[in-house]
Amino acid sequence: MTSRDARAPRLARLAALVADETRAACLLALLDGRAWTAGELARHAGVAASTLSEHLGKLVAGGLLAEERQGRHRYVRLADARGAQLVEDLAAQVAPDAVPTRPRTLREASAGSAMARGRTCYDHLAGRLGTTVTDALTARGLLRQDTGFALTDAGLTWFAAAGIGLDRRGRRPLARACLDWTERRPHLAGVAGAALCRHALDAGWCVRIGSERAVKVTAAGETALSGLLGIDPTSLR
Repeated sequence: MTSRDARAPRLARLAALVADETRAACLLALLDGRAWTAGELARHAGVAASTLSEHLGKLVAGGLLAEERQGRHRYVRLADARGAQLVEDLAAQVAPDAVPTRPRTLREASAGSAMARGRTCYDHLAGRLGTTVTDALTARGLLRQDTGFALTDAGLTWFAAAGIGLDRRGRRPLARACLDWTERRPHLAGVAGAALCRHALDAGWCVRIGSERAVKVTAAGETALSGLLGIDPTSLR
């Protein structure tokens, strides 16, 4: 008789943390990579602050969230990239609605369109923007996808020449495929994906728009991505 895997109880507890609609809504919201107050998350999830506080306590205790306090405010964020990867991967497995929900307002429709066009996925670029950049890196021989995501030697040189530093000291993979839930294709994550996204925001290639994760490519970004990767600017709009 074989003994049961000792990880089974911990896996069951982790699955139970995500298996709640309110907690799932919080985890998805926090994929924007920023810290939210408990009140902001409560309004986002549509629950009372007292109810949300109980859920946050479970997520923090389970290691999926980290919390910080500043004065009277309690801020929470995803604890690390591994937790974000778990949420991303689970969300990508959720099939789209057979009959998509119609936007109730023009603002809601515009927000949905902006998210599909370009957004952050924790700390890397996603949506059509993310897959377009990933495809361009691959087409130019800077990224390989045939044997799993991996930067080539030319890719490492490209990042250095573009002034995008890659911190390779941790255990996080240099390049990782993340299945995009709107494009249904992979975009670049990992150290390289995070560094590229951070540089795009810091250099003004992209700017955040609205209160969601949506980002918009600026005129400077169109010029930079066209020059560096040969991307047609019209595909970024």
